[in-house]
Amino acid sequence: MAPVRIAVTGAAGRISYSLLFRIAAGDLLGPDQPVILQLLDIEPMGKVLQGVSLELRDCAFPLLQDVVIGHDANESFTDAELVFLVGARPRGPGMARKDLLQANAGIFAEQGRALNRVVARDARILVVGNPVNTNTLIAIRNAPDLDPRQFAAMTRLDHNRAVSLLAEKCEVPVTDVRRMTIWGNHSATQFPDLIHAQVQGRPALEWVEREWYENDFIPRVQHRGENIIELEGQSSAGSAAHAAIEHMRSWVFGTPEDDWVSMAVLSDGSYGISEGIVYSFPVTVEGDEFKIVDNLEIDGFCQGKLLETEKELLQEREAVKALL
Repeated sequence: MAPVRIAVTGAAGRISYSLLFRIAAGDLLGPDQPVILQLLDIEPMGKVLQGVSLELRDCAFPLLQDVVIGHDANESFTDAELVFLVGARPRGPGMARKDLLQANAGIFAEQGRALNRVVARDARILVVGNPVNTNTLIAIRNAPDLDPRQFAAMTRLDHNRAVSLLAEKCEVPVTDVRRMTIWGNHSATQFPDLIHAQVQGRPALEWVEREWYENDFIPRVQHRGENIIELEGQSSAGSAAHAAIEHMRSWVFGTPEDDWVSMAVLSDGSYGISEGIVYSFPVTVEGDEFKIVDNLEIDGFCQGKLLETEKELLQEREAVKALL
C-alpha cells in the first residue's frame, strides 16, 4: 500500500509531540496504512525538531516509512495529502486575542501561499493554531488554486469538552451523547448547543436544567481553554492533539449514521451566517465531502448566540483584511 504523506507544522511543539507518535502508530489512518511524516518548524527549533525525528525513528513504528524535517514550507508541504497546521504563536497568560491574531496572521498567509504551490491537489488541510477560524480564512484566501472546502478549522476540542461535561452531568458514558454542536468561533463567544443534542436518544434538555445549561455549561465550555492556561501556564496540548486526530479521522472516514460533528468551515450562508468567514457548524461527512447539517430549528436564544459569535468573526476578518 502506498504511504500517505502527512505534513505537520510546529512539529517541535507540545501539541505536535502529542500528535506525531499517535499518527505514526496508526491512530489516525489505521493499522494497515503506511505514512511519511513531513515535519516543519522554525530554524530556532531545529535541534528540538531533530530530536523529535530521532525519537520517532527509535520507536521503529512498522507504518512509519520516513520522517522528513525542515524549515521551508515549500519543501514540507510538497505532495502532502493530509496537513495539520499546528504551528502558531501560543496564547499565554494575559495575552489579548487581538494580539494573538496579529502575531499569527502573517504565518498563515505565507503557509497558504506555499500550500497553493506544492500540496497535493486533493489535500485535506486542518488548521489547529489559534486564532484558528481567522487563521484558516487567511490560509484559504492565500491559496486561490485550492478549493476552500479543502480547509477546516478545528473546533473538535470544544466539541469534545462539551460532550464530556454533558456526560459527566448526566452520569452516562460519553458514547451516549450525540448531536453535539459548537457554533461559531473557537473563542469565548462560541455557542455550545444542547438544544439539538441528545443523551441516550432523548433531548439533552430533558436530562439537565435549563438554568444549568445557560449559566454553567455554556460558560464552562467557552472558558475551558483559559482554565487550562491558568492551571498549567500554557495552552492545551494532549487534548488538542487528540481532537486533531479525531477531526481528521471524521474527515477521512466519515461520521456515524444519524450523528454529526463540529467543524469550522467557510460559511456558505447557512443559517443566515455571513459568507466569507470560517464558522463552526454541525457537519456530516460521507466519502470525501462534508455537508453542513440543514433544517435545524433555530429559536431566538440560539439565534442570539449565533449572531454574537458571527459578529466577533466579522471583526477579526476586518482586522486582517490586508492579508485577504
